[in-house]
Amino acid sequence: MKRLVVLVLALVVLATGVSAWWIQTRLGAPFGAHPADGVFVDVPAGAGPIAIGSRLVAAGVVPDVWTFRLAARLEGVDRRLQAGEYHFTAPASPRDVVQRIAAGDVYTRPVTFPEGLTVAQLADVFAEAGLGQRADFLAAAGNASFVAHLDPDARDLEGYLFPDTYPLRRHVTAREVVSAMVGGFERAFDATLREAARAQALTVREVVTLASLIEKETARAEELTQVSAVFRNRLRIGMPMQCDPTVIYALMRAGRWNGNIRRADLQIDDPYNTYRYRGLPPGPIAAPGRGALAAALAPADVTYLYFVSRNDGTHVFASTLAEHNRNVARWQVRYFRNR
Repeated sequence: MKRLVVLVLALVVLATGVSAWWIQTRLGAPFGAHPADGVFVDVPAGAGPIAIGSRLVAAGVVPDVWTFRLAARLEGVDRRLQAGEYHFTAPASPRDVVQRIAAGDVYTRPVTFPEGLTVAQLADVFAEAGLGQRADFLAAAGNASFVAHLDPDARDLEGYLFPDTYPLRRHVTAREVVSAMVGGFERAFDATLREAARAQALTVREVVTLASLIEKETARAEELTQVSAVFRNRLRIGMPMQCDPTVIYALMRAGRWNGNIRRADLQIDDPYNTYRYRGLPPGPIAAPGRGALAAALAPADVTYLYFVSRNDGTHVFASTLAEHNRNVARWQVRYFRNR
């Protein structure tokens, strides 16, 4: 009898060990044969392990619901599975699948919104990236309530959609993208810049407007503070800003922009035309980056009032009109005559 008991106990221990080994092997073994572009599985908000497991089984990601539930239970995350869309491109063990969903490792792809674009141009980027309709982005960007706490006078989000690379879901809405970009602006226009604006008695709108002019005038980081100095010096002495990008913006508003500024265009009667109207334009003309925002509040300590393009992306600066005229003759008149 004693031998029988020992034999039974040995069999139980063996069976338990075999079961444990089988479970661990099943939970840790890669599963699934996915197509080259992988499979997507959408986990709805509030879904439990059974519902999630059923979706994963249907997609061929895990072998069965029981295995997924067991993996979630043994990993201690069965109550922490997160909603979202997940992308599986290679065989993965049930344990790895559970950990990904518990960590919220949802599928996103990077979409870059470049610096210096208008809301209309940002809408083009949105549409060209396959995120949705251009009109939907424009409608969302027309909701000034996003920045009412920063700029009560804003009529839309021009200047407040921060240019950056955003990780976006496949089915993201235009409103969600716009909200993320406004959030990007608030992080970029941080406490340091806000304090600098208050110290200089500048509103957020004035800083962003000035930064947008700086952003449009130069793509060189080393020139940002110099361009800022030109505009700040002009504002200080009451000199017209005479910023060509503001004329382009006015022409775009009027539906007259064809890619070239003619002399007659400098007289367009629009408040954004800084050749005709002194001071800053009524609002931003594009989306400035962090560098331009900082430069607007920290201009270089120079006396420059003018700058002209060298036609290679850089500019030459001058403090007097006579010096500026010489620069124009060299870098514009003679340059294009020789070409």
